Amino acid sequence: MIDHEGIRGAAVTREPFDFFVATSVLKEEDLKTITEDFPHIEKPGVYPLSALEYGPAFSQLIDEIRSPELAQIVGEKLGVDLQGLPMMITVRGFAQAKDGRAHTDTKDKVATCLLYLNEKWDEGGGRLRMLNGPDDLENHAAEIPPNGGTLAAFKVGRNSWHGHKPYVGQRRYVMFNWIRSEAALSRQLGRHKLSAKIKKLIPFFYRGK
Repeated sequence: MIDHEGIRGAAVTREPFDFFVATSVLKEEDLKTITEDFPHIEKPGVYPLSALEYGPAFSQLIDEIRSPELAQIVGEKLGVDLQGLPMMITVRGFAQAKDGRAHTDTKDKVATCLLYLNEKWDEGGGRLRMLNGPDDLENHAAEIPPNGGTLAAFKVGRNSWHGHKPYVGQRRYVMFNWIRSEAALSRQLGRHKLSAKIKKLIPFFYRGK
């Protein structure tokens, strides 16, 4: 499913931090079956795989994401050794108004990848921006539409600021992170599992607007 050669061929940007974008890493027919088998998510937030049910095409995508070859390719491009590191995989189905604020990822994470699973993105908000700093979403080094099959990846560091302009509605992606240790992975997954349980207590009609 995942086009490894397309990822290998993507250009890497080194400033203000190491990141790259690869488009069309999924064939149209694969993207269609994956989205058909995407987990049924009605609320905003990111969910661990253990909190979700999904079909075989989505399951195959997850298996490919976990492959050592993908870790090698991403690690080589970002200049970090990802081989043997534990991986955390989470899924988003909807965005809420407060999402997208400028942030850097937790220091537990070594590298972050976002694989988008939307149709062609025509909305104004919700486009990932790699930022030059924390204070201005307009001061960005790149803007990435979350089109289906687009992969955005970056090396996590103190200056790896990113975010997007507000958007409320369906915005699908799989996020996968290589984590520094098993203990750190347990902390991260524990936080996401607790968040998923809390969301079950929120009324069904909530969309995070």
